[in-house]
Amino acid sequence: MPRCTALPPALILCLLIPLMLLGGCSDSGDPENRESPVTRVEGRIFGTFYQVSVAGELPEERRESLHEAVRKVLANVDQGMSTYRDDSDLMRLNSSTPGDWVNLPEGVIDVLQAADGLSERTGGAFDTTIGGLVNLWSFGPEARPTEVPPDATIEARLEQVGHGNLEIDPAANRARRMTDLFVDLSAIAKGEAVDRVSALLEERGHDNHLVNIGGDLRASGRKAENTPWRIGIEVPRNGPQSPRHILPLEDMSLATSGDYRNYFEADGQRYSHTIDPRDGRPVTHSLASVSVFHPSNRRADALATAFMVMGVDDTLDYARTHDVAVLVIEHRDDRFQTRVSPALEQMLSEEDLAALNTD
Repeated sequence: MPRCTALPPALILCLLIPLMLLGGCSDSGDPENRESPVTRVEGRIFGTFYQVSVAGELPEERRESLHEAVRKVLANVDQGMSTYRDDSDLMRLNSSTPGDWVNLPEGVIDVLQAADGLSERTGGAFDTTIGGLVNLWSFGPEARPTEVPPDATIEARLEQVGHGNLEIDPAANRARRMTDLFVDLSAIAKGEAVDRVSALLEERGHDNHLVNIGGDLRASGRKAENTPWRIGIEVPRNGPQSPRHILPLEDMSLATSGDYRNYFEADGQRYSHTIDPRDGRPVTHSLASVSVFHPSNRRADALATAFMVMGVDDTLDYARTHDVAVLVIEHRDDRFQTRVSPALEQMLSEEDLAALNTD
C-alpha cells in the first residue's frame, strides 16, 4: 500500500526526510566537514522509491550483491501483497468465492494475523478489509476521486467490511472471505518490507544501516563515524518538502501518515484520503500528521494509519495506555501544533525535546 504494487499511489506518503540522504555522501572536500561514508542502493518499488544505506564503503561487487538481495526481498513482498497485480497471492484471496479457503504463503498469513490483532486493539480504526470502501471513494487502484459516493452505496459497502469477516487459519496457512470484501494491505505491507530488508542487512553483517521505503524508515546502529542517523519530519502542507522537526533515529523505526497530500474537493468541501472503517467516510478531525516510533516498522506503519483515523485526542490516549512513542501535528486555526506522548518524551534527549517546541 510498481503500478503493479502493493500500495495505492493515493496512500503512499513520503513524509519523512532522511537528512543524510538529502545531503549526499561525498568523501571529497575538507575532512572536518566530510559526510560519513555511506554505501547506498536505491530504486523503485510499490509505486514509490526505496533507498538502503549502509555505513561505510563497500566494494562494487559486494554492493551489487547486496542490491540484488534487497530486490528479491521487495519482489517477494510485492508478489504476496500487491493489489495492483492479478497474480499476487492477496489478489487470489480477493478474487475467491466467499466462504472458500485460499492457501497463502506463511508471510502473507503472518501479516494478515498482525493486521487482525491491531484491528481488535484499535476498535476497528485499523482494518485491512476496508479496500472496497477505499476503492468506492476512488482512493484505491480503481480511479482518482471526482465525486462523493451516494450514502446508500457507502452503507452497502460498509456491510461487507469488518476484520471479523475475514477468517485466518494459521495452522494450515489459509484464509477465506466470509463476505465479498476486498483486503488491502497497503497500510502495513510497506512497513513489512522495511522490516524484512532490515533483517536481511543484519543477516549479512551490516548492523549499521538505514532502510527507507517511500518514507517509512528503520535505522539500525549508527553511521560510520559513530553519529546517529537523523531524519526530518515534514511540515504537513502541500509544496516542496521541508523539515519541521529533526530527530535522531537509532535502533528504531518510524512511519508517518498525513492528510495533506492526498485528498479531493467537491462542492467546496475537502475530503481526506483517510477513510474511517467504522463509518465508511473520510475523517474530518484536526490531525494533520502522525509519526510513530516503534522497533517494528510493520507495527509503526499500521498504527500511523489507525491514528490518522482516530484523531489527536484518541491517539494520545491510546499512546499513553499502550506506551507507544508518538508525535502528532495538528491543525490549530492558522498554525500547526506539535504534541508528543510520554513514551516519546522518554526516548528523546532534553535538547531534542526542547527543539520540538511542543507549546
